[in-house]
Amino acid sequence: MRFLLLQARNPGDDAGPHEHEAFAEILECDLATIEPWSLLQGAPPQDRVDAVDCVLVGGSGEYGVGDVASHPWLSEFIDAMGDLAARGVPTFASCFGFQAICVAAGGEVVVDKERAEVGTFELYVTKEGESDPLFGPLKPRFFAQLGHKDHVTRLPSGVVHLAGSERSPHQALRVEGKPIYATQFHPELSMVRNRERFMRYLEDYSDPTMPDTPEQVLAAYRETTSASNVLKRYVDEILPAYL
Repeated sequence: MRFLLLQARNPGDDAGPHEHEAFAEILECDLATIEPWSLLQGAPPQDRVDAVDCVLVGGSGEYGVGDVASHPWLSEFIDAMGDLAARGVPTFASCFGFQAICVAAGGEVVVDKERAEVGTFELYVTKEGESDPLFGPLKPRFFAQLGHKDHVTRLPSGVVHLAGSERSPHQALRVEGKPIYATQFHPELSMVRNRERFMRYLEDYSDPTMPDTPEQVLAAYRETTSASNVLKRYVDEILPAYL
């Protein structure tokens, strides 16, 4: 199975290869089966998408979906996410990708540092999520790795709301009738990987407007195997039916 990983990382940012390795670890596949694509050079051409079995989207470092005016490539990326959803291309998007899918389909995302979630948090499965093949087994609650200050405040139509948290109620969705899932949390990150990511961006996460101090974040880390299994089971159980 082959994957295309869409990344929004600056040249030289070691979060790019770190993210690549994290996806490979959770999917238990060789790094070579996941082709990274830098979104800073624009959306991937159609032939790159057609050459893989599934598109993956990770985080974004310093970028947010609201920065379209400053970074024109963001608009192209959001349009591309809307196209993937419209065509039903198998896709699993986390964090930045989750937000882009929502915006592309008419949802809303806002920046709110006071509700930022960085580290390990407890999420709940929604009523709709209880019958979902991936999220149903996690009910009623599960722990997951997060790292975001942008929040989806309104989901678009045509999606199923699967999970939420106390600070950010929109944490996961499935596009109705299509092999597309997206999560605000990071199933591709283990506790160790998310802690490494946190230390990489420690200066940014030390912002006094954030609700948790670095010490509180570090003290709250815990294993989140069940959340990571969402990504692995998507590839093992959902994806084969569409290939």
